[in-house]
Amino acid sequence: MMKRSKEIANQYFIFLEKHVRDVISGSISEFMELNEIAGHLAVSHKHLTDTIKKETGQHPCYFYDEKIIQEAKWMLTSSDKSVAEIARIFTYDPSNFSKFFKKMTGFTPGNFRKYHPI
Repeated sequence: MMKRSKEIANQYFIFLEKHVRDVISGSISEFMELNEIAGHLAVSHKHLTDTIKKETGQHPCYFYDEKIIQEAKWMLTSSDKSVAEIARIFTYDPSNFSKFFKKMTGFTPGNFRKYHPI
């Protein structure tokens, strides 16, 4: 039988995967806050944070940001959408998206696309 903490971690990652895809596809208009995700998983925000940290060594937000970046990288290298369009798909203002992307990857979205062609 799976430990409850592992089960919560698994549920979080499954939820995150679907949630990010739902935002990208437009079936949800914005990303949820972590406390809303915790609510969907029927645990408190603190319990979710403590559990993910215990199971992975990282804060849940780390994986949330990573998932968004992973999908954004894929979109930058596999589509000809503009950076501004991609930012909007991820519900970001284009300049905030560029800052977030650069903070996470060390590249601006435009440079990432240039140095990682399809």
